[in-house]
Amino acid sequence: MAIMHRDDELTQDHFNTMSLGENRYPTPLKLSAGFFRMGERVLYNNVIGPEGLVDSHVRSFERPGPAKLLHFDPSEVVIGIVTCGGLCPGLNDVIRSITYSGLDAYKVKKVYGFRNGFAGLTSGEDDVVELDHAMVHNIHEQGGTILGSSRGAQSVPKMVDCLQEWRVSILFVIGGDGTQRGSTKIAEEVARRSADIAVIGIPKTIDNDISFIQRSFGFDTAVEEARRAINAAHVEATCLKNGIGLVKLMGRDAGFIAAHATLASGNVNICLIPEEPFNLDRLFQRVEHRLRDKGHLVIVVAEGVGQELLNSDGYLSFDESGNPRLKDIGPFLKANIASYLDERKMPHAIKYIDPSYLIRSTPANGIDSSFCLQLGNYAVHTGMAGRTNCLVGYWNQHFCLVPISLALSRKQTVDVNSSMWRSVLEVTD
Repeated sequence: MAIMHRDDELTQDHFNTMSLGENRYPTPLKLSAGFFRMGERVLYNNVIGPEGLVDSHVRSFERPGPAKLLHFDPSEVVIGIVTCGGLCPGLNDVIRSITYSGLDAYKVKKVYGFRNGFAGLTSGEDDVVELDHAMVHNIHEQGGTILGSSRGAQSVPKMVDCLQEWRVSILFVIGGDGTQRGSTKIAEEVARRSADIAVIGIPKTIDNDISFIQRSFGFDTAVEEARRAINAAHVEATCLKNGIGLVKLMGRDAGFIAAHATLASGNVNICLIPEEPFNLDRLFQRVEHRLRDKGHLVIVVAEGVGQELLNSDGYLSFDESGNPRLKDIGPFLKANIASYLDERKMPHAIKYIDPSYLIRSTPANGIDSSFCLQLGNYAVHTGMAGRTNCLVGYWNQHFCLVPISLALSRKQTVDVNSSMWRSVLEVTD
């Protein structure tokens, strides 16, 4: 269970990154732009309150970059890559970037991909594939992940046995919060064995819900594709008498995609997110008022909305990663809105659109693809420098290193008192 740290409870120790030890191998990199200075930090707080700057507010993340001295001898390094959890635009871009950075920049010995998530670290030789230039050169043009994925826990000792058997020096784990819990367990087992293996996480959360990560890959693509679905729903609604376009978007506990797609579209009249209290009767009244006033409307709902209505028996089932299985709020809203309007003898037509799996499996757009390239580069720099048990994040316009324990200490959700959510309320009616 995550520990919910308030900001005023955080100390600099929470932000400090673990290291495997001494850096003594000269880098093979030849950089015209020069090397970064070890010890550079990225400030956590970038707003000073009315009380002014106090020492307890000066907390910072380590800043990654190419170092002159490395922890690993590049000629002996074997890189491992694994992708876990649900699909997300940009997975192949990250795999490609890590592979190229390892082979071309650092001249590492080998790059292995372990198929089917953490399961590939326990299932034997058939799930291990050597990645080379020919295999990855155009994978960024494809959706999904060439390594496959899976959910669910695996034996941590067996996974570390596998890493040692294949002589992996750095394991790159691309996945969400459940996956990164597995990463930190692997790092702990590695430390228990005094093995010299770095574990570097690359946060994959299409919902943008990992804390201390201001930007996650795939989110920009998701918002862009969600806007297309919303605009299609708007066209349908405006072409029908009392037309309603109902669009369900991803977002288990966090309504970031729904909120940002609402802002991007400008055609949404009601936006429902898990963070905002949900009242069915109030929703019905808003729908009726809008139809009588304008004759059409568009509703966007995040998938995690209204679960208390759909689980009135109190029973929850869980997936292989331990997440509650969400019941589908979309058909529930469609049926109940239709029933409410029928009772008032209001003719209507509801078009329901769920683009979730289309969005998850699409290739990354230009902005996300560029971001993935940099994430992969910084991840390799971080691993070669001997950092471990951390995520490559992005904070205050800088790449940074976030200890996995800090990232998992709480869940990132939409702040309903924020200027962003206020803007959503202002553009919907």
